[in-house]
Amino acid sequence: MDKRPKTIISDIDGVIFDHPGVITKQHLGTATLLPGVVEQWTSWDRKGYKIILVTGRRESVRKDTERQLSEAGIFYDQLVMGVSGGVRVLINDHKPDSTDNTAEAINLTRNKGMEGLDV
Repeated sequence: MDKRPKTIISDIDGVIFDHPGVITKQHLGTATLLPGVVEQWTSWDRKGYKIILVTGRRESVRKDTERQLSEAGIFYDQLVMGVSGGVRVLINDHKPDSTDNTAEAINLTRNKGMEGLDV
C-alpha cells in the first residue's frame, strides 16, 4: 500500500457548505458548514493530505468563495471553479506492480455532512 499522503478532491456546496438549491446565490453572505467537516479537515491536515476543492460556482465569484472558505477555517491547496453540475468522472491509472487502487470515489448525500466518513 502506498504510504504517500492522499489527495482529497471535494465539492464545496452540499459537501462542505449547506446547499440550499440555488447555486447562483451560494457565494453571498456567510456559508453554513455541514456536520463533521471541521473534524475531517483537521484529520486530513494532521495526515498531510493535499486538498483540491471543486465547485460549479463561476470564476467571477472566486473572491466571495475564498472569503467564505477562509471565514469557515477551510484550507485547501487548489480551488477549481466552474466545474459543471453534471456527472463528474474520476479517471486514474492503475499501477502495474500493485493490487491497490489508485483512486476512489465517494458520493455523499447532499447537506448531510461528513460525520463518520472514513478516508
